[in-house]
Amino acid sequence: MLDAPLSLNCKGQLLSLETPIMMGILNVTPDSFYDGGRYHQADAALRQAEKMIAEGASIIDIGGMSSRPGAPIIETEEELRRVLPAIQKIKQRFPEIIISIDTVKAVVAQAAVEAGASVVNDISAGKLDVDLYPTVARLGVPYILMHMQGKPASMQDRPEYGDIKQEMLDFFVKEIEALTALGVKDILIDPGFGFGKTLENNYDLLANLEVFRILQRAILVGVSRKSMIYKLLGVKPEAALNGTSALHLFALQKGAKILRVHDVGAANEVLQLWQQLEASRQNS
Repeated sequence: MLDAPLSLNCKGQLLSLETPIMMGILNVTPDSFYDGGRYHQADAALRQAEKMIAEGASIIDIGGMSSRPGAPIIETEEELRRVLPAIQKIKQRFPEIIISIDTVKAVVAQAAVEAGASVVNDISAGKLDVDLYPTVARLGVPYILMHMQGKPASMQDRPEYGDIKQEMLDFFVKEIEALTALGVKDILIDPGFGFGKTLENNYDLLANLEVFRILQRAILVGVSRKSMIYKLLGVKPEAALNGTSALHLFALQKGAKILRVHDVGAANEVLQLWQQLEASRQNS
């Protein structure tokens, strides 16, 4: 089986994936499930970005619209008002950091890239804005393709699948073909843990994450403090770091190249431990 490409071209800046990397989550929203309201002011966002960069983040993922279950699609102008000041401040202070824009809208993706972002992270696979795929192609930036059944407002009502892994492989193949036909070159895949999936679905996907390597694309895993952890453990998101770290180690063992995380320092410690385990395994 061929491996995924080992670098991404982020507007002329090459990002190596030879070693797995950390994507720090920066929600500039008032209502995200874990950190909503903490970083919606640009100065607070800058301080959090500085902390995550110091702890080892290679990408800062900025989102202005919550995608938690039940979340509404907000107005474009409000989303732009939230994300653009944060992108501009962070890029001015840290010109070398790679910023991804977490959006489902072509207009927001365009404005964010013009402001300094160089990756588009889309939970909707272009299904909520027909202009998004062509816009990403025109911008020439890497695109994170995520699987979601339904929409954020209703995705967790009653998700149903036959063979979830096969259905998702079929989905990814179709969407990768569509993106490639438009000229998008760097495509990453995200199984979309928690997006239109039961708790059992989530663990089935994580336990068999390696099946997605057949797509020959880098795999991004986003499980940080999600309900698949805190509901199973009977805790709140604030107490879900131990469970998150356990699943991060497993994801790395299964081939994840990017971990999308709230706690960069803790995830980076997991990465270091995994690297030592891998080195010991290869030398034995």
